[in-house]
Parts: sequence; structure tokens; C-alpha cells
Amino acid sequence: MKLGYMIIYVNAVAESLAFYQEAFGFETRFLHESGDYGELETGNTVLAFASYELASSNVGDIPVGYENGDQAVKFEIALVTGDVEAAITQAVNAGAKPVKQAEQKPWGQTVGYVRSPEGTLIELCTPVNGDS
Repeated sequence: MKLGYMIIYVNAVAESLAFYQEAFGFETRFLHESGDYGELETGNTVLAFASYELASSNVGDIPVGYENGDQAVKFEIALVTGDVEAAITQAVNAGAKPVKQAEQKPWGQTVGYVRSPEGTLIELCTPVNGDS
């Protein structure tokens, strides 16, 4: 078994794809003509977005989170970069909300956090132990 893709549920798939492109440089790999599903070029594991409507049609009614003021963190994605401060600045300029400025961790990694417009917590970090 292997991880094939992760899906973030959002109100507006095309707008989410545009945010991730502007904030982090990921290109759109696919956007369904319905606008309810799209994917980004993110390497071996695909980061995808689906509308709440599509999720409901697939699995039944699901609660809407961040858009109703729910600040709970349901999961985070981590994006590895060589310059965390610059990545935070670029993300905020693209519409992200800053959560925590970059800081050096005891294990040598630099880590900072932002929230995307749809509420996803995004960790921006340097590689661990020289991994990329």
C-alpha cells in the first residue's frame, strides 16, 4: 500500500488551486469541468481539493469547518523549503493568515506556520537531516 493523494475539502476548488499556485508555486495538474475537484503538481503524492458538495455526495453530510469560524485544526500539510521566512511572506502576500513565525527547533529544523484562506494549517519547514 502507498499514499496516493490527500484531499482538502473547500468551498471553492479553483480559488484554492490559485492560492496554492500563488503562495507556493504549485501548478494545477487537473481541474474537473464541474469545478468540484482539482489537483496540484506536488511530486509523488498528489495534493487534491474537492468541494464540500462533492464530499457530501460521496460520503454523506459533513460538517463545514473554518468557514463557520471553527478554529480547530483537523490536519496540517507540511511543505519543505530552503527559506521558511520567504515562504511565509509569499504565502501571506497570497492571502494566508500568519500563525507562527519561523523558529529554529532543537533538532535543527526551521519551522513556521500559516493558514490558507480555506483554513488549512500549513507548516513551512526546512528539510530534516538534509532530506529534501
